[in-house]
Amino acid sequence: MSDQIDPDAPEAFEEDIDRLVETLKDRLGGGGASRWYYDEPSETLYIELECLAEMPEEEIEKLAGPVLEESDLDFEEILLLPLEQ
Repeated sequence: MSDQIDPDAPEAFEEDIDRLVETLKDRLGGGGASRWYYDEPSETLYIELECLAEMPEEEIEKLAGPVLEESDLDFEEILLLPLEQ
């Protein structure tokens, strides 16, 4: 086991999240704006998507649930929120 820090780790972490956000946007049928924020102390990922503003919560759960379950990202919680402009 190596004790060295991978200098590409933060960049790879962000790329993985960006990929997850793009997959969610595709699955939810929305383009539009998006942004995310990772709260490290609580290990919570907040994903804001413009396409969620007009979508019923049940539909969001039905479409996004499988994407989040298949994700290899390890967060305590992932919250999907409508993007407030």
